[in-house]
Amino acid sequence: MTNKVFKIDGNSVRLENFYQAVQDPEMKFVLDESAKKEIKKSRDYIEGRIKTGEVMYGVNTGFGAFSSVRISDSEIEQLQRNLIRSHCVGIGDPFTKEQSKGMMILRANTLARGHSGIRVDVVEKIIEFLNADVIPLIPSQGSVGASGDLAPLAHLALALIGEGEVWGGSLNGVKPLELKAKEGLSLINGCQVMTAVGLLALYEAQDLIKLIDISGAMSIEGLRGSRKPFDPLIAATRPHAGEAPTARNLMRVMGETSPIGDSHLADTVDHRVQDAYSLRCMPAVHGAVKMGIKYAKQVLETEANSSTDNPLVFADAGKILSCGNFHGMPVAHAMDFAGIVISSLASISHERISKFISTQMSDLPPFLAPNGGLNSGHMIVQVASASLVSENKVLAHPASVDSMPTSAEKEDHVSMGTIAARKFAQILKNAQNVIAMEFLAGTQALDMVAPLKPTAGVLTAFETIRKVVPFAKEDRIFSKDVEQIRKLILSGELLRNVEKSVGVLET
Repeated sequence: MTNKVFKIDGNSVRLENFYQAVQDPEMKFVLDESAKKEIKKSRDYIEGRIKTGEVMYGVNTGFGAFSSVRISDSEIEQLQRNLIRSHCVGIGDPFTKEQSKGMMILRANTLARGHSGIRVDVVEKIIEFLNADVIPLIPSQGSVGASGDLAPLAHLALALIGEGEVWGGSLNGVKPLELKAKEGLSLINGCQVMTAVGLLALYEAQDLIKLIDISGAMSIEGLRGSRKPFDPLIAATRPHAGEAPTARNLMRVMGETSPIGDSHLADTVDHRVQDAYSLRCMPAVHGAVKMGIKYAKQVLETEANSSTDNPLVFADAGKILSCGNFHGMPVAHAMDFAGIVISSLASISHERISKFISTQMSDLPPFLAPNGGLNSGHMIVQVASASLVSENKVLAHPASVDSMPTSAEKEDHVSMGTIAARKFAQILKNAQNVIAMEFLAGTQALDMVAPLKPTAGVLTAFETIRKVVPFAKEDRIFSKDVEQIRKLILSGELLRNVEKSVGVLET
């Protein structure tokens, strides 16, 4: 019996505990007792209003442009089933199982806030599915992110009522949910799809904004660059929140001195008075990215603990209010911004790769190739990096600036937030590969400047990578090297080893 428990109460989802809950197969989910009381209060109130014969949107009316159509009491449950079935128009490849699991956690969490008018049974059924590892198979395309993530959440709800597909193909003995008044609508109103995809990507982005300080520090050493731009006096004159932490990270990872750094003193002419921007401007650029990721995290954590149904039920105030809390624009803007800043991160990393292969910008052998000519070295490593960075530029075009009226002009302004979240997740994957390529070039360069050696965290990173990727004495299939380093990035091993060596880096 596991003692790992995630308590769903409508208020306590944070990036770190959410990621752990999604990734840990031993995690079990329970509904908080106080949340049960709020859910029941809301349901009792709405059932009392139904008995009076009052017309309420989504309870006994049609949806969207059909909101003026009154539905008879005998057809209310059929209305909910029809809603789920008709809204299952998702297409394309499915979200990953982890992403879909995250959507279920967030859906249960928002319903647990007690503003949706559903029964406790609905939230407990989602939790039962989670604990049985029965995760819906949800197509990734088809949401405009306005009345919530309607299409993908409908596929989630379809699995709950026993009519949809699930990963593995079996409900594992879990009985389907029987929908009552308003419950179909409550299952599909909200931004839990874009938020789940975004949160999972943001967790990896938090590691990446530390790792690029490590790869950048390694590049400074491999290119025999200067430490002077990271003097704390400089950052103090421009107090953006990310600048000083980045400079401190770089100095901690490089160490105050190293044999490589000291070698500058022996140069007759110090041509490192000013390094290229991609080296000396890291505090400004990496720091700005840190600020952007913090903003996106704040927005998505707020969204994860919000009520996003329509209408919302306020039992204590005696009100049922139609509203627009389902609109995805806050998340859409944050995801677009996150995609932009991570694209910037990959771009500056690529520029450092370019410096490694250039005889004009370094004293290293052309293309980092021993016996150049016979060997092409990192020539196409840089080309592949350029391809990923260029792809990111296309993906970074903001989805949230677009809007297309839907539902016969009733839903006339939409967020495209799910597209923004999906793009951000792909941008992040591309950036991870680019930074893996920078590490590949950096380790090759460090071997080539021997017997000069790095110290501190750069040395630790070098030794960690060299356990799985040896020095390239001649050409080989470099994509395999990139994949090995990417695995070190995704597993957290590379970052853990460096932080064990120099202390926890700042974000």
